[in-house]
Amino acid sequence: MSAVTIEPAGADDAAAIWTILAPVIRAGETYALPQDMTREEALAYWLGPDRQTFVARGDDGLVLGTYYLRANQAGRGSHVANCGYMTAPAARGRGIARTMCAHSLETARTAGFRAMQFNLVVSTNNGAVKLWQAMGFAVIGVLPAAFDHPAHGPVDALVMYRAL
Repeated sequence: MSAVTIEPAGADDAAAIWTILAPVIRAGETYALPQDMTREEALAYWLGPDRQTFVARGDDGLVLGTYYLRANQAGRGSHVANCGYMTAPAARGRGIARTMCAHSLETARTAGFRAMQFNLVVSTNNGAVKLWQAMGFAVIGVLPAAFDHPAHGPVDALVMYRAL
């Protein structure tokens, strides 16, 4: 894999981020977001004021992936981080998600978070489940039939957690 640099997303990254978000949102297989979300709605969600958003760039400057980091809950639950990750279709299988996850864990730790939790990992998203487990996350809960998958119908969603 060529070098990947992770940096905070800037205003100039919106178009590149949308090209990553759009196919994932439209497919409806991994995120509990409306499949008809507009560009503006998706960017407002991904770049929201309650989160830090990052981009992963290849050595050619192209955005290969993006993730956000935020507190999973407010107040007494704000010491647990939450993230969402998406990789550009052409960059999948190149370790971009692993690199973003490693960066997010370190960024969360530095920011004072004590743990990270993923609230809804679709059980049929085998690549993500396997990667998160390899990154030290454990399945701590199963939400039966909590995700309405467009091809498989109702499937389980997993809650995954790891201490920092």
